[in-house]
Amino acid sequence: MTRFPEPHTSLKIGRATLRFYLGDCLEVFGLLPEGCLDAIVTSPPYNLGIRYHTYDDTIPRSRYLDWTGQWIGLAARSLAAQGSLFLNVGSKPTDPWTALDVAQAARQHLRLQNTIHWIKSIAIEKALAGGRTKLEEDLAVGHYKPINSERFLHDCHEFVFHFTPKGETPLRRQAIGVKYQDKSNVTRWRAAADDLRCRGNTWFIPYETIQSREKDRPHPATFPPRLPEMCLRLHGVDRIRTVADPFLGLGSTAVACAQLELNFVGVELDKRYLEEAVERVKAAR
Repeated sequence: MTRFPEPHTSLKIGRATLRFYLGDCLEVFGLLPEGCLDAIVTSPPYNLGIRYHTYDDTIPRSRYLDWTGQWIGLAARSLAAQGSLFLNVGSKPTDPWTALDVAQAARQHLRLQNTIHWIKSIAIEKALAGGRTKLEEDLAVGHYKPINSERFLHDCHEFVFHFTPKGETPLRRQAIGVKYQDKSNVTRWRAAADDLRCRGNTWFIPYETIQSREKDRPHPATFPPRLPEMCLRLHGVDRIRTVADPFLGLGSTAVACAQLELNFVGVELDKRYLEEAVERVKAAR
């Protein structure tokens, strides 16, 4: 039985135990047993000047990347031999290399097995969608933060880098599969018998519409729970003992784990965010 350090808060939901730690992820992950995690789904601070409640998101780039290498090194130590680290990183038009620099910092510790593109907003032209969609007009769906600029496009995308210890971790691709548009493929190909194909590496996951940012999403950089849910289903829920998020935020990964009844370890530096995350998990039961 894996022994975890004493958490700040612990919840029991169905078969799962969710542990929440108030503190620095370097300290907490340094205490975790080696190989105790099967999946990590997280989004670290991007160092782009985002206004968190307490964390300073404006440290020098070299120091930020050194710190990135430290926490990823500890995460790699904690991962099982066929574990997965799903790392969500964004950037901004005036600093477009952030996500790629973070991925490079992970390179000495883990293998990049897949690069997933999280699409937050997309426009689909009727003429290109095909007759089966029966669109009556062009369709624009999702949410994005408008950019007032003559140089840059609206930023409707973020990376999710899928790192594994050796680049050989098997996946449950059909667990998040999509149905075939052309049903003739179902009878033509043996692999298509379940009418599901691999979704691919482009995932459209919009944010839910909110009435009040302070009330509904009081954290400046969150991802919707569906994103970690899809990552965990892709890895294989049946293969997961424990999931972790070293940057808990409002607890989207914890919410997904509560809904899937998966053991969870979350770390958050800010007490206000941690308490909000715990309440969101309770509400998601």
